[in-house]
Amino acid sequence: MRVPRVAYFPDSFHEVNGVAHTSRNFEAYATRHQLPFLCVRAGERELAVIDHGVVRSLELARSRTAIRLEKDLEFDAIFWRHFDAIEWQLKLFQPDIIHITGPSELGIFGAVFAWKMGVPLAASWHTNVHEYLAKRMRGLTGLLPARRIPAAERGIEAATLAATARFYKLAKVLFAPNLELCAMLEAATGKPCRLMRRGVDTELFSPARRRRSADPASGKQPLTLGYVGRLSIEKNIALLVTVARELRAIEVPARFLIVGQGGDEALLREQMPEAEFAGVLRGAALSEAYADMDIFLFPSHTDTFGNVVLEALASGVPAVVTPDGGPKFIVRDGETGFVVPDTGFALAVAQLARDPIRLARMRLAAREYALGCSWDAVFGSVYQAYAASIPPLV
Repeated sequence: MRVPRVAYFPDSFHEVNGVAHTSRNFEAYATRHQLPFLCVRAGERELAVIDHGVVRSLELARSRTAIRLEKDLEFDAIFWRHFDAIEWQLKLFQPDIIHITGPSELGIFGAVFAWKMGVPLAASWHTNVHEYLAKRMRGLTGLLPARRIPAAERGIEAATLAATARFYKLAKVLFAPNLELCAMLEAATGKPCRLMRRGVDTELFSPARRRRSADPASGKQPLTLGYVGRLSIEKNIALLVTVARELRAIEVPARFLIVGQGGDEALLREQMPEAEFAGVLRGAALSEAYADMDIFLFPSHTDTFGNVVLEALASGVPAVVTPDGGPKFIVRDGETGFVVPDTGFALAVAQLARDPIRLARMRLAAREYALGCSWDAVFGSVYQAYAASIPPLV
């Protein structure tokens, strides 16, 4: 039996975010294993077909009228001008299944062509858009009386989730990065949901990339506390300011290394003048930044998985995360880091600062855990789900 021919329509590919990171690794997986794969994505070029044998990519430029949602994410309302180009490539490729990653212009195209060509649609959930929108609407909800704000935010979340669920109902099979989200999607759509976790490159992200000479267990220098990700409200980055203040109050010496960019960067720089802001890093520069950290702080309550948390663990850096969202499924509390509420972040850092032997053990455990997380295992299970969702292939 032959493997399914997969047409993949990711929301983003070249950008710096979890969807793009997963998408690049998905295409790389298909290339390594020589699986028939067509990736239809937005890029810089107006119309470019990139041929790697059985793996092919169609890159289409967004227009100047595209709406900027974030520094590296846009939505193009006139992306429909590419309809014919996409249809032509799909006819040449003849997919057995079409996979989308969300309700973007690419996701809408994927759903339309799955219906038009009569092939099953798969949809993976990568972003808690309902929670993101509720937080980003605080500029408006903040104008309400304080007692009404929580109810208003819950209403925005519920309405956004209902609208998104209607879109995901179009799919035959759904994917999500953790069990909680799978249960949520199954309840909201009535469709089966499979796990689609994330992997990590343990050669790129490794303790061997560390450039700092002193070991954190020596206690001879302040701990370096790191953060990697978008600097925006939905990531709860204001907690970093609180942690810095609380550590100063209990006299725990620490320095902050913050990697990323976003709409709240200026505010964070103003409130944390002592922190090092490295901007967006990629490749070796990013892996070296991770390895130079001693503890990774990820205060988000809305992330569905947390690729950056897994990259930190692979770099031998224990992580402190909240009990909300996907990161709590990655961190083994007390072993590879801590899963604590916002009020516990500074205390967790203080515990490790005062117990360098425990910190050293956590570093080893973090690396050991990450070594068991491969992209091949992630996408191998996705292909198994495809096989169960489409007619037998001969």
